Amino acid sequence: MLKKPLVLMVCVLMLVLALPLAASSSSAINRLVDMQQIAPNVRLEMRYASRNNFLKQAVYDKSRCLLRAPTAKRLARVQRALEKRQLGLKIFDCYRPLSVQRKMWRIFPNATYVANPRYGSRHNRGAAVDLTLVNRDGQALEMPSDFDDFSKKAHTRYAGASRQAKKHRRWLQTAMRDAGFRSLASEWWHFDDPNWKRYGLLDIRL
Repeated sequence: MLKKPLVLMVCVLMLVLALPLAASSSSAINRLVDMQQIAPNVRLEMRYASRNNFLKQAVYDKSRCLLRAPTAKRLARVQRALEKRQLGLKIFDCYRPLSVQRKMWRIFPNATYVANPRYGSRHNRGAAVDLTLVNRDGQALEMPSDFDDFSKKAHTRYAGASRQAKKHRRWLQTAMRDAGFRSLASEWWHFDDPNWKRYGLLDIRL
């Protein structure tokens, strides 16, 4: 029979050996990854890296879509499913630094469309994405409104859009929900990873 001190040493050694694996696994899940490395065929039109946004200024230095690794893999499944239908995704925004969220709130402090930086956005956690559908040539399909349209036209149940726009909106909503994403009632383009609460707020400059 092992003496108590020896048993204790063995237990401590087993815990120490297990720590690197656990830390590595956690790090892999929580890191931000480049979406185009996960799904190269996804198209980007990162609006906040240009002046074509409601801020009227570029607030990202680089046009990159960064997401938490599980979120990116989930989105890649959507792209693969759409490609079977000769469609694809075009992304407007992904991870967003908290400092940018504060700037947005100063310009448009309306919680229906802009998350209060006091609580943070899903975007600030790298677990939300804004996007639309494109055809096989990369041309955007008609939707009820443009991106960042702060009106009822942006709502997922807006009934005043054309028949084509409503059909395309339905396609997008169905494709994203089939992969587990959750939509936002006030923005047809916004989708959250169902596990967004696992991730903390970030303020890493793009």
